[in-house]
Amino acid sequence: MKFYNREKELALLGKIEKQSQQIAQMTFVVGRRRIGKTSLLIKANSDKTYIYFFVAKKNEALLCEEFIDEIKHKLKVELFGEFKTFKDVFGYLMELAKTKHFTLIIDEFQEFMFVNSSIYSDMQNIWDSKKAESNINLILCGSIYSMMKRIFEHSKEPLFGRATHRIFLKSFDIPTIKEIVAEHYPEYTQEDLLAFYMITGGVAKYVELLIEEKAFTLESILDTIFSENSLFLDEGKNVLIDEFGKDYGNYFSILSLIASGKTSRIEIESIMEMQVGGFLDRLEKEYSLVKKVRSIFAKPNSRSVKYQINDNFLNFWFRFIYKYRSAVEIGSLDYLKEVVKRDYTTYSGHILEKYFIEKMISKRLYSEIGTYWEKGNQNEIDIVAVNDLEKSVTFTEVKRKKENISIQKLKEKSKNLQTQLKGYKVEFLGLSMEDM
Repeated sequence: MKFYNREKELALLGKIEKQSQQIAQMTFVVGRRRIGKTSLLIKANSDKTYIYFFVAKKNEALLCEEFIDEIKHKLKVELFGEFKTFKDVFGYLMELAKTKHFTLIIDEFQEFMFVNSSIYSDMQNIWDSKKAESNINLILCGSIYSMMKRIFEHSKEPLFGRATHRIFLKSFDIPTIKEIVAEHYPEYTQEDLLAFYMITGGVAKYVELLIEEKAFTLESILDTIFSENSLFLDEGKNVLIDEFGKDYGNYFSILSLIASGKTSRIEIESIMEMQVGGFLDRLEKEYSLVKKVRSIFAKPNSRSVKYQINDNFLNFWFRFIYKYRSAVEIGSLDYLKEVVKRDYTTYSGHILEKYFIEKMISKRLYSEIGTYWEKGNQNEIDIVAVNDLEKSVTFTEVKRKKENISIQKLKEKSKNLQTQLKGYKVEFLGLSMEDM
């Protein structure tokens, strides 16, 4: 797949590399698995001198042997003596960077925790003592969000405060998704675009897999996902089990319920028959997998909270693959396709709302964008967008079909909100698939 987007990240990485020619730079890069972190870093340094270390869960001495081979090959240097620990390897590279400028990329950096947890304090000591004279461009990359966040942002960790830059790599935005679909399937319809967005969410690896299969229509996308030996079927487990560890069963059950429309803590607890507050807090704050959704203008401590899964593919995986894992295990994949088709209109309607919210956010015209509902889920409004500078508010109803939109009903549902926004210019908007 050709390299798309990432202009801002490439520009930032280029700027950091120039800075590192004067003084050592430490950048940590975080993003969910399959988002394209490694491809970005290799692209950014393809015309520069760099070495690339991948941290696998294996013996430290064996890892160091691989690292030394990479150093010899890329930096064209002779090494003498034994390098059995990463402390020795890193110390050598920091010393070498006093006279030779290069970039060091360490991928899956959080895995050092399982190789030798003292590596982080060793690196801190070496970094602190040598960085002033070193011209190394150090890039530390990881896909387990909770661990990377702890390593660099927890005040008790050795590398806290050492990073000079951080990059949180996100999915491709909507214009990029449209560009990709248009380039590979110019005759695409709005339904095709919605299905492609619903499954990939702009995650680079999923985009690449669908391009390889030439899957751009809903039918061909579902055929790809629900085919024998499909990589998509185990993807949720592959992405998240390392994050959650031995508690993954509870986390998976909670995410499956949220994806199936049980979005309040009360609903989840009544079904699971256990307290889930701690799990939900960690899913939100440590793992960044869910977010709390409150009615717009609700007080921060309002107990009327809904939970939403941030990631499009994981939402789909928990809704249709994990929920029906028995069907997956016995190979009833055609049955599963029919389940998706049965529920598709309702499910994709929620994804369409997310699509338009994301599109409105990308315009950067509003001070606040959210949804609205009153007690008992009454008077629900799909999107409320406020511009406090211009004293304007837009109430939006989203439907798959334009003919199902009722601006009159939207006006009635917004009456209470309008009283809170006296003096604001009010606009009512209906968005359907025609507006994608």
